[in-house]
Amino acid sequence: MGFDELGLGPDVLRAIEEVGYETPTPIQEQSIPAALTGRDILGCAQTGTGKTASFVLPMIEILSSGRARARMPRSLILTPTRELAMQISENFDEYGKFHKLSQALLIGGVSMDDQSNKLGRGVDVLIATPGRLIDHFESGRILLNDIKVLVIDEADRMLDMGFIPDVEKIVGQLPKIRQTLFFSATMPAEIRRLADAFLMNPKEIHVTPPASPAETVVQHLSVVGTRDKRAALRSIIRSEDVQNALVFCNRKRDVDILQRSLVRHGFDAAALHGDLAQETRTATLDSFREGALTILVASDVAARGLDIPDVSHVINFDVPYNPEDYVHRIGRTGRAGKAGRAVTIATPDDGKSLDAIQRLIGRKVDRLDLEGSLDDSALEDAGRPRGRGRSRGNGRSRAETAPKPRKAAEKPRPDKTPRNGRPAPKPRPAAELPDEPVVGLGDHVPAFLQRPARKAG
Repeated sequence: MGFDELGLGPDVLRAIEEVGYETPTPIQEQSIPAALTGRDILGCAQTGTGKTASFVLPMIEILSSGRARARMPRSLILTPTRELAMQISENFDEYGKFHKLSQALLIGGVSMDDQSNKLGRGVDVLIATPGRLIDHFESGRILLNDIKVLVIDEADRMLDMGFIPDVEKIVGQLPKIRQTLFFSATMPAEIRRLADAFLMNPKEIHVTPPASPAETVVQHLSVVGTRDKRAALRSIIRSEDVQNALVFCNRKRDVDILQRSLVRHGFDAAALHGDLAQETRTATLDSFREGALTILVASDVAARGLDIPDVSHVINFDVPYNPEDYVHRIGRTGRAGKAGRAVTIATPDDGKSLDAIQRLIGRKVDRLDLEGSLDDSALEDAGRPRGRGRSRGNGRSRAETAPKPRKAAEKPRPDKTPRNGRPAPKPRPAAELPDEPVVGLGDHVPAFLQRPARKAG
């Protein structure tokens, strides 16, 4: 099936042809015709399957007629990260180049006044992260009662980042009669609850098993001691044919620490996380895309929504807490049918998380042997309780490792003569208050310190 069989207009088809796409992906093939009929959609597909185009293309057709009014956008796309919002905006520019649709991008790190000026002129498409949209709404700079189409993209990532209360607050301000397109890479119970609340008789679309990695990605695992992780990372970068690499950490503060460590050892590395200014994040991503930067150390803000076609390696410096995040991270390489490599650095404490990842992907990750790495028994022991009925790993029983009882208290020894030959000074007796009232200080003694004289017995 080609794009011309999905019901799209000639201008959109011409833009798709110029971009170079010929055949729609499964999620696009099922979503676009249903969206063009005005039906709500609940789509579940892994990252890299073309979800963005599956709602951008029908939205261009739906919004091609009509006119936006000041501060009243006609459609709204909610997305969890700035990078994903910017990618969606670029897709509208590419696919809608023969239409005159206006758009505004509401993300953090950019002047609110500039964004407000765009809203004042009226926009057909509003692309926003939840926090910045609420800032504009509460300041009275935007009205949401003219939204015809709502898109919630990467809903499960919204859940992970704690944005669901904000999303519910925003949806509560929208018209009840609207079209809603709801997309998520996974479908946990909380996301299903939201879909039931936001959608009316949706068409459900599930393509590929949830959270399954691309077959073009070769996965490896290296288990090292906790203090050896940085050395292991440097060894991997040196031994592998790394053209460019995304290195993921679980915490933002570790991103900066690891980036500085790599730079000290002579590597070309930069950091990317949510606390950086938007200008810095954009410039860093552009340098990485253009090949001017070799290593990008990032938090999970980069795990989704970054469309970088040629990433040779993804390295998990930290094993992700959520097994689905593992799939999204390694999905940054091996895109569009190209080969990619993913290496995860683990410690013995990561046994439970690795077991959850391997259960999710349905296979065991191959070992990558490095100098100083641990054997498989380290992972087998990892994550087990270290309390009752278990030794500390030294091969001895609890009876052998139990502390010996102390001897009964002995009489105190006499004070020894200090090394300087002088006897130790005797402790002075504690000062006692006199029985008689304090005299001789006159008016300078406060009244509460003066004692009354004792009466004769």
